[in-house]
Amino acid sequence: MTNMWETVIGLEIHVQLATNSKLFSSSSTNFGAEQNTQASVIDLAMPGVLPVLNKKAVEMAIMFGLSVDAKIAEKSIFARKNYFYPDLPKGYQISQYELPVVYDGKLSINVDGNEKVIGITRAHLEEDAGKSIHDLYDGQSAIDLNRAGTPLIEIVSEPDMRSAGEAVAYLKKIHSIVRCLGISDGNMEEGSFRCDANISLRKPGDKFGIRAEIKNINSFKFVESAINYEVDRQQEILESGGSVNQETRLYDPKKNETRPMRSKEEANDYRYFPDPDLLPVSISDDEISRIKQFLPELPDTKKERFINEYSIKIDDAEILSSSSELSDYFEQSIKTATSEIQLLANFILSEVIGLCNKNNIDISQAKVKPEDVAKLNNYIGDGKISMKQAKEILSEAWISSVPVDQIIASNNIEQISDPDLLTDVAKKLLEMHPKEVQDYRNGKDKLMGFFVGQIMKETQGKANPKVLNQVLIKLLKGV
Repeated sequence: MTNMWETVIGLEIHVQLATNSKLFSSSSTNFGAEQNTQASVIDLAMPGVLPVLNKKAVEMAIMFGLSVDAKIAEKSIFARKNYFYPDLPKGYQISQYELPVVYDGKLSINVDGNEKVIGITRAHLEEDAGKSIHDLYDGQSAIDLNRAGTPLIEIVSEPDMRSAGEAVAYLKKIHSIVRCLGISDGNMEEGSFRCDANISLRKPGDKFGIRAEIKNINSFKFVESAINYEVDRQQEILESGGSVNQETRLYDPKKNETRPMRSKEEANDYRYFPDPDLLPVSISDDEISRIKQFLPELPDTKKERFINEYSIKIDDAEILSSSSELSDYFEQSIKTATSEIQLLANFILSEVIGLCNKNNIDISQAKVKPEDVAKLNNYIGDGKISMKQAKEILSEAWISSVPVDQIIASNNIEQISDPDLLTDVAKKLLEMHPKEVQDYRNGKDKLMGFFVGQIMKETQGKANPKVLNQVLIKLLKGV
C-alpha cells in the first residue's frame, strides 16, 4: 500500500445473545436442532400474534454498553426494517434505528505496542433472520427458521480503523468482552459472532471515499484476508482512473477474493418505521446501577492486575486476560505455584495452549489440571526436572490422565542435581578423555558440548544442565 492512499475501515459486529429464548417469543435458541422445530407462531409471523420483548436480552445489551463506556438510552424504540427475503417470514426485521439502547461508546486497542481508541457509534438490539440452505437436490433451496427471532446486538463502530491489523485487534477485543460478560458464546463457526466490514480508500486529509461492504465474515483470519484483498482491489481501480462502486460484497476464502453480491442499500431503502406492537423501552438509572454491580472483571482490568500482581510481560497478560477460561486456568495454577510466575505463564501459553490447539479444544477442556501444570513448573524451578522432561511428562499426562507425580515416580524421571554426584560422574568421564581435556584447556571451548553430551549419555539425560556446567567448568579449570 503506497502512502498515496489511506484505508478507512468500520465494522458492524453481530453478536448472538446467550438467552434461552428468542427476542420476542418463548422459542428455544439451542443450536443444532432439527430444521424448523424451534419456530413458534410468533417467529413464523402468523396473523394476529404479538411480540413480547425478552427482558434478559435488554439487560445483556446494557451490560455490553457499560463495558465499553457507552451511554445507555433512557428510552429506546424498536422499528420495523422492511425488506423481502425468503428467510424473513414477516417481510420485515424488528430492529432499532433512531433510538438504540446503547450509543456513543469507545474501546482501546493495542497494535504493535501502539494504543488507539476506536469509537462505537451504537449497539442496537434486533432479531436474527432464518437461514437459507442452497444447492440441495435438483438445485433447490430450503429455509430453516430455527434461527429466526434469535436476539442479536449489532455493534457499529466509527470508521476509525486504518488497517486490517487494527480491525482484527478491535474484533478480538469485542469478542473477549462479550465472552467475559457471558452474554454470548462468541462461536464464529456456528454464526453467533460475525461481522461486516465497510472499507474505503481516500487520500490523506480528503473526505471519505466510496465504500464497499463485505458481509458475514466469520473468522479473524478471514477478516484480515478479506480487508487486505479489498484494499488492493480498490487501490488498483482508483490508480487506473476508475471509481469504486458502492456495493455489498462476499468474501470467498477458498479463492481469497471478494465478489459482488448486490448494490449497497442506504438506510432509507429499508423504510424503517416504529413497530406499533412494541412499546418504547424505558431504562432507569436504578436498573443500570443494579446491572453494573454484577459486571465481572473485564479483560483490560484483568490485564493490568496480572501485570501488577504477577509481574508478567504485557503481551502475555494481554493473552491470558482475553478469555475467562484461560485466565481462570492461569489463576488456578498460581494457587499452588512456588516457581517464578512468568515461567508458569510461558509454559501455559506455549505448551498447554499448544496441546489444546492441536486437539482443537478450549482450555476449559484441557486434559491436565492447573495444579499439575503448577507442579511441573515448581519442579523445573527446583531443578528436579528439566524443561524437556516437563514437556514429555505433560504430553504423557495429557494422553493418560495420570497425575504428573505418578508419571515421574514410575518412570524414574527425576533430574540429578546433586553437585557431588555429578562431580564423581564428570571426573570419571574427564579421566577417559585426557586429550580432549588438554585441548579444551588450550582454548578449544567448543569441547564443552562434547563433555556435556557424554555425561548426559552416561546419566540417561538426567543430569541437571545448569549444575553440570558449573561442575565441569570447576573441574576443567582446576579450581
